[in-house]
Amino acid sequence: MTRPRREPLAKRGRVFVPRASRFPLCVRRSLIHRFGVFALELIPWRQRVIEYTGERISRKEGDERWRRMRRRGGPECTYSMRLDREQEIDGSVGGSGAEFINHSCQPNLRACRIRGRVFFFSRRTIRAGEELTLDYRFRREGARVECLCGSRKCRGTINRK
Repeated sequence: MTRPRREPLAKRGRVFVPRASRFPLCVRRSLIHRFGVFALELIPWRQRVIEYTGERISRKEGDERWRRMRRRGGPECTYSMRLDREQEIDGSVGGSGAEFINHSCQPNLRACRIRGRVFFFSRRTIRAGEELTLDYRFRREGARVECLCGSRKCRGTINRK
């Protein structure tokens, strides 16, 4: 059995198979937002795809980093994931590449927190060349963030309804 379209996809973007990933993936330009993570071969449903890694920091430190970045005129994107009420993971420091996974209202991944770690599992079979997506589920009461996913079931905002 041959691997589906691996070589042409690999030439289009940076390929990475970090220790945190179970499948070959690459980061390249996304139609959703800036950069995205793409599967280089078929990923079956209900499989652990990648771990979200990075520096563990307090939520207070995460908020401070966000404020410092905004004061310096940095981009309006952040690469952090909340673990619990006190901690988050800053994927911009030692990240596995999972920090480039974009939001979609019809995601093909789901996040699971297991013993203080965050893993992304496939919600369905993901085809080679398909972008990996996750529902960010920003808080309802937070600032509304426009969604750019373009899915048929797009709710228009990254925030939960």
